[in-house]
Amino acid sequence: MTPVELSRTVLRAVRRAVDDGELDVGVPAAVKVTPPGPGGCGDYATSLALQLAGPAGQPPLRVAEILRTRLLHSDGIGDVVVTGPGFLNISLQGEGSQAALVREILEAGERYGHVERPTGQLVQLHAPHEVRAVVVMDALARVLRSQGALVRTSCASRPEPDWAQVLGAHVDAHGTPEAPAPVDAHGPQGAPTRPGAHGTPGTPTPLHLTLRPVPATPDPTPLGRDAARWALLHPAAHDRPRVTAEHLVQRESNPLFRVRYAHARTRALSRNAADLGFHAEPGPLETPAPGTPARDTPAQDIAVRPRAVQHPPTPLLTTLAAHPRTLQAVAAHHAPDRLARHLVTVADAALPFLLTVLPRGAEKPSAAHRARLALAEAVGAVLAGGLSLLGIDAPEHL
Repeated sequence: MTPVELSRTVLRAVRRAVDDGELDVGVPAAVKVTPPGPGGCGDYATSLALQLAGPAGQPPLRVAEILRTRLLHSDGIGDVVVTGPGFLNISLQGEGSQAALVREILEAGERYGHVERPTGQLVQLHAPHEVRAVVVMDALARVLRSQGALVRTSCASRPEPDWAQVLGAHVDAHGTPEAPAPVDAHGPQGAPTRPGAHGTPGTPTPLHLTLRPVPATPDPTPLGRDAARWALLHPAAHDRPRVTAEHLVQRESNPLFRVRYAHARTRALSRNAADLGFHAEPGPLETPAPGTPARDTPAQDIAVRPRAVQHPPTPLLTTLAAHPRTLQAVAAHHAPDRLARHLVTVADAALPFLLTVLPRGAEKPSAAHRARLALAEAVGAVLAGGLSLLGIDAPEHL
């Protein structure tokens, strides 16, 4: 079960409680589930019971218990524990949740975490005539569009040619934030000018944002597109970026190298697996130890179940599941640096796991190897999609 599916499951539990007369509240449009905080447990937690307690006229613990009872009977949920004043801590059923997450990522590909349709939100982004501000604006526009917003970008004056040619930082118009002059009738890469950007009657009023991150010194263009964009986007907007050749070195100390290397490793694993004659297939990640009975073995015939040799990489699965929430946070807080740091977290969690994907020695490819390959390809999709939103290439070879 994915976070989106879990949110829907919690909503169904609320609807059933309302239909049965145990709760007299309006059913919310959405439920937020997050990793458990301090004192929590399980895979995800929600404070929904605390939010509904006031409107329901019942103590939060009572509301939590009502929802807990219904969630325990939902498919894909292994356990629900109430902690603190009424937090619901939800544990998913292991193998199914892992495979479902991987399958969801592989089906979406690099668009994992993108919304399915436009939200109708209009955003006017404006930057001063400064290279870092324009690059940050370009990356933020990409993320906002992935979350369904219609975005128009402008710069205080016409950007330098190198900013577009070397850094790939395009703007739709130049001029003042209130009335930018159009560059032409179309936005970057032939995209039509966004509707409603000039207050067309009957359209929502656009959100105007002027981005002013700390300027970059010296000129980042000698680093080339990928390293320069990373140097400008990885630090928070209030931090001064280090525009140095350290972003070009191919070693572990360079976060950009780790992210791109992890992606290249996932692509190499797919090629090597094809040479060995097997392909990715989401499923259980564990390799049963010798002597483990088959799944259809009657319980009464099982004396001992040996422990699995390969344990699921929980931190990696958690970071992958958090990718859609990260994109939402980037869009909400206008902070593409969050995405850059999230990709580093994904890569660092993935690199040790990637060593376990292929069979070793005389070992034959098994269902667990196919499942691990599927997880590795999911990692590659998340890294490639995230780098693309930052305007950075995800190489097949490195």
